[in-house]
Amino acid sequence: MTIDVNLPKNRQGRYYHLNCGPGDLAPYLLTCGDPDRARRIAKSFDRVEVKRRNREFLTYTGSYHGIPVSVIATGIGAAASAIAVVEAAQCVAPATFIRLGSTGALQDYINLGDLIITTEALREENTTYCYAPAEQKALAHPQVLAALKEAAAALRMPHHVGVTCTSPDFYAGQGRIVPGFPTLDPDKVERLSRAGVLNLEMEMSAYLTLAAVSTLKLRAGGACAVFLNRLNHTFVSARLMRQSEKRLIEVGLRAVEILAAQDRG
Repeated sequence: MTIDVNLPKNRQGRYYHLNCGPGDLAPYLLTCGDPDRARRIAKSFDRVEVKRRNREFLTYTGSYHGIPVSVIATGIGAAASAIAVVEAAQCVAPATFIRLGSTGALQDYINLGDLIITTEALREENTTYCYAPAEQKALAHPQVLAALKEAAAALRMPHHVGVTCTSPDFYAGQGRIVPGFPTLDPDKVERLSRAGVLNLEMEMSAYLTLAAVSTLKLRAGGACAVFLNRLNHTFVSARLMRQSEKRLIEVGLRAVEILAAQDRG
């Protein structure tokens, strides 16, 4: 390992956590928490040229309709997502991050399997406060947001556009009451719902915040598939989960096509 307390590298000279270095990543990066979703995204590529794995991080780089693209699975949480952003940005810049995640809806009109495209993420995790002051809003980059909206509309995918809340935890952090553990904010779901927040998840604000404050040329946005509705306590079937994930991947890849065409122009 290269001993650099700021940016450690492994014996191959790649950044420590992603196991990637310059040339391993494309300028369009789809991200997700689940490594199985990353594998399914990579199956849509025309070809895969690079595969890297270390710990919970799994990366594929190839092309989609002639556009260089990568997918990175980061595991759960904003802390792991921030590691991915920091190390990926050392490998390729400018870079565009599009999170393709799963989520719980907070409005009763949102159906299971729908997509939610984030305009802003409430920073209720604590990772991003290492990078940006509390007053910094986690806003989706306008170009990425517009591309995701255009893609969802063109593909006629059921979707909603609005504010997401990024939580630091799956259980008490999202207001779940679990035997054996205290929950200090049991009314969180109802409070966020009344405020008009569309969904709860665990990574989006990391991408939006770090891209916004970086001195490198980064942009970020994202969408999530609704796997459960926290208000009516419903959860997707296995079949609908597969369908909604497929919708999510199609929207993400179409957004990459839209952005790539704009960037070429």
